[in-house]
Amino acid sequence: MSNKFKHLIEGSYQFPQEGFKLKNGNLQFHDVPLNQLIKKYGTPFKLFYLPKVTKQIDKARDLFSQAINHHNYNGSYHYCYCTKSSHFSYVMKKVLSRGVHLETSSAFDISIIDALYRSGDIDKALRVIHNGYKNDNYLLKIIELHKLGFENLVLVLDSTEELVRLKQILKNEEIGTLKIGIRVAIDEAPQSPYYTSRLGIRTTEVFEFCQQEILADSRFSFEMLHFYIDSGIKDSMYYWDEFQKMLSLYISLKSLSPSLHCFNLGGGLPIRNHLSFDYDYKQIISEIVRKIKLTCDAFGIAHPDIYSEFGRYTIGESGAIIFEVLEQKKQNEQETWYIVDNSLMNTLPDSWSIKEKFIVLPVNKWQNDYTRINIGGMSCDHSDFYNSEQLNQQILLPKYSQEETEPLYLGFFHTGAYQDAISGYGGIKHCLIPAPKIIIIDYDEEGNLTDRLYRDEQSPSEMLSILGYSAPDDAL
Repeated sequence: MSNKFKHLIEGSYQFPQEGFKLKNGNLQFHDVPLNQLIKKYGTPFKLFYLPKVTKQIDKARDLFSQAINHHNYNGSYHYCYCTKSSHFSYVMKKVLSRGVHLETSSAFDISIIDALYRSGDIDKALRVIHNGYKNDNYLLKIIELHKLGFENLVLVLDSTEELVRLKQILKNEEIGTLKIGIRVAIDEAPQSPYYTSRLGIRTTEVFEFCQQEILADSRFSFEMLHFYIDSGIKDSMYYWDEFQKMLSLYISLKSLSPSLHCFNLGGGLPIRNHLSFDYDYKQIISEIVRKIKLTCDAFGIAHPDIYSEFGRYTIGESGAIIFEVLEQKKQNEQETWYIVDNSLMNTLPDSWSIKEKFIVLPVNKWQNDYTRINIGGMSCDHSDFYNSEQLNQQILLPKYSQEETEPLYLGFFHTGAYQDAISGYGGIKHCLIPAPKIIIIDYDEEGNLTDRLYRDEQSPSEMLSILGYSAPDDAL
């Protein structure tokens, strides 16, 4: 029986698989030779393979188009990118190059939209769904964007008080017609620590609120019903039960407001977080379209336009983080640690905050025997580690000797969404461990795959400046 790591992976999973293959004993990510990037840039680094972003968008659009055609659905489908998953300009511009629309979460998102408009990357026809808690600043910026001529904005109310604040800001001002949506609070899954989502308006309040506060004001046009299920779009009894409740509410509201014509699924399409990942995107999307059609047909209601706000699905599988193993420590007879050259808490905050899992593979040494390993970061925090499951299981990785000429390199894959936003890229990190460099992979105008350094690792002077110290460029 072989104990080689290569044989373990090939015998346990379908491998090679999309995005992962070996060449000359080294791992390639979307055909990108990681060992060459390591030699060129050094570790640690974050890698973003931008062609995967457009591939994800095209895939979802194609599957919705197929379902719409198959079920003779009369509404249209609109793909919106959830900006909070990654605000970086290289992501936003790549997403917008596919003609998708945007979903925002805060006042500062509006500043990004303004910057994109000024640079010519968007025009005023862009559809923007405004979600999130709306303080006065956020509401003011939405109104200013509307006044500039962005007529396809939808202000999705997260609470009844947001409309009170909106009316106080507007007073009696005539602003034309502002499109309004309502986010509905869903019942949480049984394992949740609370029963009803804090996000959205209670279903028992929606009908009366819409009739008395929205439809009674000629400045507003009620056009969208929005919901989001935190556990994601899954083929489960819980998901379909909540989905059907929202459809029933849509039918009731449509009889009240003929202007309502948008059914917003929110986000929720999963990404691959392990090599045995199996999700039937085609079947799930087809079922979504089929259920909406059947329910609307039963009540003689026109099929609504379907909106989605995919963030993690859009950007997640484009990202990777590459580390060098600095040291191995055998702490007892059963536990060996590989210590990597950055903090896992800082670079992968989802892994310890919400126990999110990523694909972990070595870049090299696939011909070595494998063993059970814990992976630790270089900070002084007890929680700075990663394992394969929530039950503290170790990870199978190649053995290596520290006397070997070439170090062992590890990759965490499909890390493109949320990690930089949650950890606060470019700011102050735990133990003052710097944010890694960022490398962008994309095709140039001639169709050649290129790599470029987007931003180098944080310097001591940058961190000292943030902390309020004198920060010479040659700081130690």
